[in-house]
Amino acid sequence: MYEYDEECLSTFLKNQSQLFDQPVADTPEEAEAFLEDCMAVVVDSLKEVKEYFEESGADVEHMSLEEFEEASEVFALPSGKYLIVEG
Repeated sequence: MYEYDEECLSTFLKNQSQLFDQPVADTPEEAEAFLEDCMAVVVDSLKEVKEYFEESGADVEHMSLEEFEEASEVFALPSGKYLIVEG
């Protein structure tokens, strides 16, 4: 089980509307439970975001790194890492 730090939880809470029409969490505890349930991952770079989607079988061969950063499932963290949430 992955432990999501305060940075992940607050970023997800603040920006969850980029992926969902309605809020799925209102508190850090709810956010953590939700992220655990959908097995969200944190990666260190956009290159790793691309690798994640390639490994999951998505057709991303022609996507640029900028397009990955703009994907609704990808949340840029202030530290420079990325949270990937597949809803």
